[in-house]
Amino acid sequence: MSKLTLLRSLVLSAGFALGAGLALAQAYPAKPVNLMVPYPAGGPSDAIARIFFNPLGKELGQQVLVENLGGVSGALAAQKVLAAPADGYYVFQGSPNEVILSPLANAAVKLKTEDFRLVHPVADAVMVFVTRKDLPVNNVDELIALARKSSDKPLSYGSVGIGSLYHLILENVQASTGVKLAHVPYKGNAPLLQDIGGGQVDFAVLVYSAAMGALAEQGRLKVIGQLGAQRSELLKNLPTVSESQSLKNFSYKIWTGYMVPKSTPEDVVVRLHAAIGKSLQDPSVRAQLAAQTQVASAPMTLAESAKFFDAETARYRAIAKQINLQPQ
Repeated sequence: MSKLTLLRSLVLSAGFALGAGLALAQAYPAKPVNLMVPYPAGGPSDAIARIFFNPLGKELGQQVLVENLGGVSGALAAQKVLAAPADGYYVFQGSPNEVILSPLANAAVKLKTEDFRLVHPVADAVMVFVTRKDLPVNNVDELIALARKSSDKPLSYGSVGIGSLYHLILENVQASTGVKLAHVPYKGNAPLLQDIGGGQVDFAVLVYSAAMGALAEQGRLKVIGQLGAQRSELLKNLPTVSESQSLKNFSYKIWTGYMVPKSTPEDVVVRLHAAIGKSLQDPSVRAQLAAQTQVASAPMTLAESAKFFDAETARYRAIAKQINLQPQ
């Protein structure tokens, strides 16, 4: 073989190898990607998925399918994602509720927080106290005062499940104020909000949503306080709980992020991370999140996402320990 022929052969081989490498790198996703929402359709978690699935699909070059599965404080959906192959075709839309708190509160939940990898946070939400329309209170101080007077028949509060952040917050309220409340767990935000609107449950702490705002405007329920450290730009006229006398310095917020099983291949995670990051820059996505009273997350590298997830895990585990949360 002449030197020229050998050189041509080497160049062709290198070209084929490079092409094969690029083909492998571009192989994901080769089919539709499932976005798992851990609550029924109609709630704020579902609304986020409906905002992201088209832009995310456009960035990935494949259709993104939204799947809703409520139950066990969202852990049922989380467990389904972990049971699927760790290949990036099942992405979990999660929050501290499902992946950090549910294993601490529910003995039936066998997943560990460390089973998941946070690819990128996508939204921060405003949480609020919301009551049935005829509960005779208009702010948090009046709610606590009424709860003190109702110890013989405790006020009922709903949450999206035992061990959810909303449950923990109201447990913390009871520990801080000495009031007694009756917990009513639900499978998701939407059915709980419907029952507050129907007067079946007295109140709840929930993520504020456009649906909640519409019900409040119609006079079907009342929103009496927000839980952030400062008033949200999106709810400037609603007092924070920390402005009250009963719950000074009491503040919480909650985030939503896209997660995959820990063993998902790095190239798949990198591809997902890039697609999520570009989707978050879409002005339409940011505007739709704001309409749901959600703030788009700031850009994060994969390393920053991992650091954030570790810090949040430590924070919520500390809250659970503070209120002596035990698996039930």
